[in-house]
Amino acid sequence: MKKLALAAFLLGMFGLIGVVSAADKDDPTGTWTIRSKFGTKAYDQTLKLENKDGKVTGTITSGKMETKIEDGKFKDGELTFTVTIAAKDVKVTAKYTGKVDGDTIKGSSTTDYSGKEFKSDFEGKREKK
Repeated sequence: MKKLALAAFLLGMFGLIGVVSAADKDDPTGTWTIRSKFGTKAYDQTLKLENKDGKVTGTITSGKMETKIEDGKFKDGELTFTVTIAAKDVKVTAKYTGKVDGDTIKGSSTTDYSGKEFKSDFEGKREKK
């Protein structure tokens, strides 16, 4: 039961994306508020991204926990990145894929928790400056 609760929290933690407008309206640079669903529960997160020549860096925050994104890429309106959290002897990796369309993003994440995969959809809105 504790593992399931931890998995639910971590999936919520990895929700997905958003950002503030840059030179291209579909550029993911900026701050996004995203909502991920895990079963019947929804989790809000904040995604802060910076895109430079297709390489994306930034963080995703859920509650008080902020985590750096890894392997971030943006090409043809599609954003991909990975987030890894290691706590004690548990390592959880989530891979995100989303399509940016102006000030919205929609996608999914696949989380590997103890060798099991969990999929979750997310939607996000870009925060205005």
